[in-house]
Amino acid sequence: MKLFVEGRKETFSILEKSISQSDNIIWVHVASLGEFEQGLPIIEKLRIEKPSYKILITFFSPSGYEVKKNTSAADVVAYLPLDTKGNVKRFLALTQPKLVLFVKYEIWPNYMMGLESRKIPSLLISAIFKKEQVYFKWYGNFMRKSLAAFSHIFVQNEKSKELLKSINIVNTTVNGDTRLDRVSEILERDNTLPIIETFKNDTLCLVAGSTWGEDEAILLDFINTTSKKLKYILAPHKIEKEKILGLAGSISKKTVLFSNSNLKTVHNYDVLIVDNIGMLTKIYNYADIAYIGGGFSTGLHNTLEPAVYGIPVIIGPNYEGFQEAEDLVAQKGILPIQDSRSLGEILKKLLDNSELLKRTGQINASYITKNKGASIQIMDHIRTLL
Repeated sequence: MKLFVEGRKETFSILEKSISQSDNIIWVHVASLGEFEQGLPIIEKLRIEKPSYKILITFFSPSGYEVKKNTSAADVVAYLPLDTKGNVKRFLALTQPKLVLFVKYEIWPNYMMGLESRKIPSLLISAIFKKEQVYFKWYGNFMRKSLAAFSHIFVQNEKSKELLKSINIVNTTVNGDTRLDRVSEILERDNTLPIIETFKNDTLCLVAGSTWGEDEAILLDFINTTSKKLKYILAPHKIEKEKILGLAGSISKKTVLFSNSNLKTVHNYDVLIVDNIGMLTKIYNYADIAYIGGGFSTGLHNTLEPAVYGIPVIIGPNYEGFQEAEDLVAQKGILPIQDSRSLGEILKKLLDNSELLKRTGQINASYITKNKGASIQIMDHIRTLL
């Protein structure tokens, strides 16, 4: 909360120092880190195609801003001032954007009215809607007007398009999720990590990413009791020393922290706990099976990053609202569990049947290949505006 409040005190100062009246600004607003990643394929293409424009990225959440405030993807990064008429007037006077992109669901009434009144083109991208949202309630007229102020809305699925049509918003295109473009690019990078390769040592490996306590309790039940020959890499969502040490102490198999590991001895361990951030995407390259945390607690984390490598993905039971998870559960590339027993049953099936392991993973890789391309359509539209 302190970062949220104090950070916004700096916004107008940052804008005044970084933007002149002669600049051509493309403004991209994201809620947090996840939405930033969603918008990044478009931002990167804009950097290449529109080099004469400055990219301004605003965040709502400190968890996004603090991580990406120095990103090279933008010329200017700031918090979004709160949605008051005074702030909106001052913000738009300073920035005078030529184009605005909001990612997924950040919709602020005063900003939208300000953009509409100034005839500044605005796009909502990778949006997803559900009938429970305020826009579709009898009392949601004010927010419906905000939504209608967008020049065009790119939605992830047909259901969202139909919901918008039910409130007379038809300036829409179904083109999927730009995150699929983002994760597709992962395969083009260098994803080698010698220490992880040495740890794996040609053994099947389960990578559990972004785990919470509820996930870890279920995983530990399997790790501590199974006789299966399997290596484990655990990457908790929160990197707190006491928590990490407690997790390590709860494992009966030989366990090492990444911070204490070295190339000479790491292959002797069964479990590697990743006690830093920034490596997980590359670590999935070494996984034969992935478990993604959050499905028992706060909300499911990114399932696309492991899926792009063509491996089975296991999740907790709460995945409703995560479009890619819903799709891939239906196709049986992502496998939901309810408890430690169901985890054990699924892992036994996969580990005992190499053909099933391969086929399940291929479902995930094929899904991403088939559904990528959202950013191409969005860029085609942008070219008509700039």
